Amino acid sequence: MQRFPTTIAILSCVLAMPGRVACAQPPSAGPTTDPTGPSISTEDLRQRLAIIAADSMEGREAGRRGATRAAEYLVAELKRLGLRPAGQAGTYLQAIPLVVRAPDPASALVVGTDTLKFGDDFVPYPRTAVQTFLGGNAFGGTFRGSGVPVIYGGQIGAQLVDPSLVRGAAVVFSAPASPVALIQFFQANEAARYADAAVIALVRTDAVLRAFQAPRDFYSDSTHPWPQQLPVIAIAERTVDRMLGAPATAMSVGARGRSTLSGRFGYLDRQTETPSVNVVAILPGTDERLRDEYVAIGSHYDHVGVLPAPIDHDSVRAFNQIVRPRGADDPPRPATAQEARQVQVLLDSLRKVHPARPDSINNGADDDGSGAALMLELAEAYAQGASRPRRSLLFVFHTAEEKGLYGAQYFTDHPPVPLSSIVAQVNMDQMGRGGSEDAPPGGPNALVVIGSRRLSTELGDLAERVNETKSHRLRFDYEFDRDGDPTKAYCRSDHYMYARYGIPVAFFGAAAWHRDYHMVSDEAQYIAYDRLASITRYIGDFVLAVANLDHRPVVDKPKPDPNGTCVQ
Repeated sequence: MQRFPTTIAILSCVLAMPGRVACAQPPSAGPTTDPTGPSISTEDLRQRLAIIAADSMEGREAGRRGATRAAEYLVAELKRLGLRPAGQAGTYLQAIPLVVRAPDPASALVVGTDTLKFGDDFVPYPRTAVQTFLGGNAFGGTFRGSGVPVIYGGQIGAQLVDPSLVRGAAVVFSAPASPVALIQFFQANEAARYADAAVIALVRTDAVLRAFQAPRDFYSDSTHPWPQQLPVIAIAERTVDRMLGAPATAMSVGARGRSTLSGRFGYLDRQTETPSVNVVAILPGTDERLRDEYVAIGSHYDHVGVLPAPIDHDSVRAFNQIVRPRGADDPPRPATAQEARQVQVLLDSLRKVHPARPDSINNGADDDGSGAALMLELAEAYAQGASRPRRSLLFVFHTAEEKGLYGAQYFTDHPPVPLSSIVAQVNMDQMGRGGSEDAPPGGPNALVVIGSRRLSTELGDLAERVNETKSHRLRFDYEFDRDGDPTKAYCRSDHYMYARYGIPVAFFGAAAWHRDYHMVSDEAQYIAYDRLASITRYIGDFVLAVANLDHRPVVDKPKPDPNGTCVQ
């Protein structure tokens, strides 16, 4: 029977790690370090995941010390297994250009003779959702100008000014008709129609202006700059009249304001707490003719870090079971009266077993500690087992997936091997769930498969054939692979960064969703280890089948624009 921490133990945890409370799991001496072996086993996977998802990893947020600790563990294992380093300067590490960016508080704007105050009247926008592809969103651009005309653009979600009329001007939009209208303005690239404007000003609340002043991580690759960074500012409602010289309600769409805009706004960068790195290694193939070709195997090892304050672990799980069964994939909302009663019943039953368990660390055991553990298990199986692949295997543990697929984006833009030599990429994310507790929509033995036929029919056929001939008996769930999938699952993980360059991909996930997604409750104690081991054996056989083909998987579908928006 599992024991839970006493109140004294919880208090000692709070005092020992200010700001990083994680006593949801029972205290222990830490993960075991018994030697792992070449055979794929639940014991090995359990041990690896206990290390990767430990509280000491502090949620493995890219650019933070916890992710650095996780990378050190991955490197130590790859080195022990004898895989060849394939990072920078003869190491296993490939640093990506992740920085911390914040609006420059010295930004200043003047309308006529009226000075707009940074923070109170305006704030340069952080990320705008004008996408190159779903790998992330660029920050807004900068502005420096004098005597720029100001034009009223209308209300977002209603009639808007013709973009040709605001070229070189500051266009002011009044508060959006709805939150959905604002999202549509960015996500559907409506904002991009105003790329020729000198400044785009959007009305937001004072709370939003305060939030926009906070530093945020930004992917800044000077060799592959974002193709479009719109100069956008958030302005207070009271700022509209000052910029236009009259109330917006008294102006027609496209009307010119009484004064001009001058000044500048921009951003300041600083380094992240620690470098953000991909971990990359190669297992050379055995076939002299094929060893210069690669099957890339990938997962991300980063997660979302630490909450600013602890919350109760069991309350999160009870609430999500009733109200947000897909975790963070379900938008936050209050429980209905009936739901609140159901949640309380669940929580009362838990309180009879143990006291409250404060927790602030997002351990990310499933997302994607499970994928990283699976990759290490495969690396050991191939390196020390009887079956060695003919082609070389390229193991890439991506960083910053949670921030926008940045690790995979950088890797494919700066590959250590020619991209043309990568014949396929196999990606794993959230491989540890889908047991009876999760009641997976696809059934108890389902495996989510995405993208396996989007570039190569042969690759998808091979994935199914391995499942059948090797008697794995998994049920492939293609629900999230259909065209027009509202979740855009094909665009949401690292494999797309390879697919955009025409490399055939196959994405695998153990469960479409569960209540612990991006929650402090995504911990190793909820992983279905037998199921994870079974899926690992299938992935191992599939990778081997691709690596041993006499030919490359045939690409028989159109390749996407590598710098375009991902379309599913």
